[in-house]
Amino acid sequence: MITRLTTQRLKNALQHLLILAGLALLLAVPGYLLAGSFGVVWAFGLVALTLYLGGRIPPRLALARASAGRLRRHQAPELYRVLDILYHRAGLTVEPQLFYVPAADLNAFAVGDAREGGLAITDGLLHALNLRQLAGVLAHEVSHLRHGDTRVMSMAATMTRLTIWGAFLVQLGLLLMLPMVVAGDIRMPWLELLAVALAPSASTLLQLALSRNREFTADLEAAALTRDPLGLAAALEVLERRQGLWLSALLQGSRPPGWLRLLQTHPPTDERIRRLLALAQRQPPRPPSPRPYRPSDTLVIDRPSPLNRRDWLWRRPRR
Repeated sequence: MITRLTTQRLKNALQHLLILAGLALLLAVPGYLLAGSFGVVWAFGLVALTLYLGGRIPPRLALARASAGRLRRHQAPELYRVLDILYHRAGLTVEPQLFYVPAADLNAFAVGDAREGGLAITDGLLHALNLRQLAGVLAHEVSHLRHGDTRVMSMAATMTRLTIWGAFLVQLGLLLMLPMVVAGDIRMPWLELLAVALAPSASTLLQLALSRNREFTADLEAAALTRDPLGLAAALEVLERRQGLWLSALLQGSRPPGWLRLLQTHPPTDERIRRLLALAQRQPPRPPSPRPYRPSDTLVIDRPSPLNRRDWLWRRPRR
């Protein structure tokens, strides 16, 4: 399993670098057409500035918008027991922070980074999954936290937005040049026009591909952290069964077209499950837990109240 994991990690890392290189190249196109080499430098400078300013915004503010409240250890002892193990195996030395979102959606997400961040889980997910399945989901989010995937995706989104804005400015300039083209003073720059027309769409598709790549990597990391790929696979089956109903109804039971996958932020669930099952077949049997979970156990003993936005913005949550 270790050899397969290492090979897959290297493959995902290479894809990750190639996608980021493609995003950088597409961003350079409108920058160069606008101001030459100086425009390219300005474009990447804006990316760096946006990332720096974004890193100064407390990640807890995003949780406040979701009406989240912090779960203390005495409110969710079983979940914190799982998180302690996952953080230790992931090499994270900070205290785990878990947040409760009072929503019926089946969702979990990471905010911030390994130093100043945490994990959020919705009420709907707590009711839909058992502890083994939740452990797989939490491990997936711990991987996002460990590798700073929120920052990576923020950088990709910033590069895509700047590509769109730059392409718009180039197109606006070409439109202003149209009278001179009609008069025959200059020729129509068809190649430049084609480049700026395709750059925004291509950048968006690469951003989505990067998101799918990070999800595959997080699945592999989750399998390594829990040493139980079947737990995450079972959770994905539940999520697909619950959340895939609307798409099945829309398509009247037919298989979604292949091009639709290019517009998704997550890989196809069946592909993710297939990879996890392949990992499970190549590892030794999972040892029994020293303290097995019983279905009658309560995962969250007490639901917290959401903190107000001012408290989330100016103070780190008290431990």
